[in-house]
Formats: sequence, C-alpha cells, structure tokens
Amino acid sequence: MQALILAGGKGTRLRPLTVYTPKPVVPVVNRPFLLYQIEILRKADITDITLSLSYQPDKIEHILGGGKEFGVNLRYITEPSPMGTGGAYKFAADALRETTVVFNGDILTNLDIGKVVDFHQAKGAAATISLVPVDDPSRYGVVQIDSESRVQRFIEKPQPDELETLKINTVNAGIYVLEPSILDIIAKDANRSFEYDIFPDILKRELPFYGYEMKGEYWLDIGTPASYLKAHHDFLSGSVSGFEVERGAGSDVATRAEIDKSSVIGEGCSIKPGVRIINSVIGAGVHIEEKALIENSVIWAHSRISSSAEIRNAIVGRSCHIGRNVIVGEGSVLGDKTALTDYTKV
Repeated sequence: MQALILAGGKGTRLRPLTVYTPKPVVPVVNRPFLLYQIEILRKADITDITLSLSYQPDKIEHILGGGKEFGVNLRYITEPSPMGTGGAYKFAADALRETTVVFNGDILTNLDIGKVVDFHQAKGAAATISLVPVDDPSRYGVVQIDSESRVQRFIEKPQPDELETLKINTVNAGIYVLEPSILDIIAKDANRSFEYDIFPDILKRELPFYGYEMKGEYWLDIGTPASYLKAHHDFLSGSVSGFEVERGAGSDVATRAEIDKSSVIGEGCSIKPGVRIINSVIGAGVHIEEKALIENSVIWAHSRISSSAEIRNAIVGRSCHIGRNVIVGEGSVLGDKTALTDYTKV
C-alpha cells in the first residue's frame, strides 16, 4: 500500500506567508506542516509516500529530503501542468497500481488512517472517502450515505432549509482510500477533480463507494491565515492529540521574562527582561527585546521584535523586523522580511 499527498497548490489563500515558503512546509508549531500527515501515515505502517508538487518543489524536497529520518520513503513528482486533484492522482499512481491513501495537502488531522483502511477493506470498496462533521456544512458540499455507509450523493453548499430536511452535517475530509480500478476511469494527462469529476463518475458507474465517518478526531483545513493561527491555538490548548510538540533548547531567556506554560519557544532564541509571551509559538532564532508583549500569536524564525512592541492575535513571518513600540493588532499577517518602523500600528 502507498500514499499520495496532493501538495501542488500555490497556497494563494495563505498569502503572504506562502510567497517564499511553499504551503506544504509552512511551520506549524515550528515543524513543517506535511510532517504531521507523514507521521499519521507512518503510524498506519504506510511508508511509501509520494508527494505531488507544482509550486516551488525544490524547496519542499530540500526540507523533507528522502524521508529516512522520519521513518518513511518519500518520492517526489512535479506536475507538468495543473492537473487537478484527480489528474494528479492518475499522473502519480498509474504506474504503481496499488491501493492508495490520498491526502489533500491542506488537512491537519490526527485521524487513525489504519482504521480507515480496515473499513475500506472490510467493505470491499473501490473507493472510500473520509467524512467529518462540521458546525456549518452550508460552506461545503455535504455527503449523504446510507445505513451501510455507502455513498448516495454529493450536495454542493446546501441551503439551511435543505440541511434541516436532510439532517446531514458531514463533509468531505480530503482523505481517500482508492483501489487501482479507479485509475481506469480517469483520462490520462487531463485536468480532473475528485469532487466534480471522479466521484460523480464513481456513483454513475455504481462502483462500491463508501464513506468513513470521523467521530471525535481533530480535523482542520489550514488553508487561510485565520485557520492557520487556529491550528496553533488548538495545539497549545491540547485540542490536537497524538503529536508530540517539540520545544526548542538552547534559548537565552532572561529570568525576569514571563512565558506562560502553554507557549512554545524555538531553539536559539534570545528573550530579554520584561518580555511577556502568552499562548504563542516563537520560531527558532527569534530575538525579543525588553518589555515586548506577544499574545496569542505565531512568530516565524529569525524575526526581531524590538522593545515595548505589542503583537496580539497575529502572524509574523520569517526574518521580520518589528520596531520599538510597534503595535501589531488582531488579524494582522506579516510576510517574510517585513520591516515596521518604530511606533507603527497595523
């Protein structure tokens, strides 16, 4: 069995954070994002993993390497042109002809992949789609299954009255288990979407197609700055189980600096007296000067926060310079190498 991670997007929704850093390797609690997906695949004994890339592929391969240090074997392919999720699956997997776990590259989850595979095999499915309950399914396309978990239909962005009648709140979680027979219904070298092309075709052909319902597992699409920041808050609050949060070593922290227990400090940081850090993640090599305040925020590596600056509910990219007495307010997202002069408010 193998896995395919669809990581070819440009991360447009997550800009400016993805201008220089490809979305698959943006840091989540100081760890390249894709390592969380790789870890749950490895826990399910799936170690043959292909990454389907398009945007800045060399940077991703440089950071993740061959996968040996993560206990897996990573293979990289680059789409010759945009092929859609289904087209990328065909391009990556056609020569291998194995059962494949397919992962959308935006999804942070602690789902037990082994249970999904067991469900898929027990049902004798050609395709299994993981489903997750959400509070507001009208933002998505809901998936209706019958009492045997067989997929019945997809309903794109249903109206509230329709949802009340259907009583469905499960949406596509972006994780699939597919048999090689699915490859045969996808045109070669064509742009095809799972959601709009492949899944409707599976239903039309009446192939065994099942939905695995997630119950209690964590799931989040980190594709926007707001959800990216939420992922960090969820880690710090303990809402994301199953992963070990790495806390850096070798930082120089003044005795009169205040850092709460939930915050995570990367390695090699310098934190001066009077600094207060509350419920935040600080990347490696960050320098924070006297009396600065960082609250509910994420600071990427090698940024410098000057004295008496205040950063709340914000994201600061790599190698930024925040001047003295600067105020960075809620919802602010600063791209790499941003420089804010003294007393600026954003």
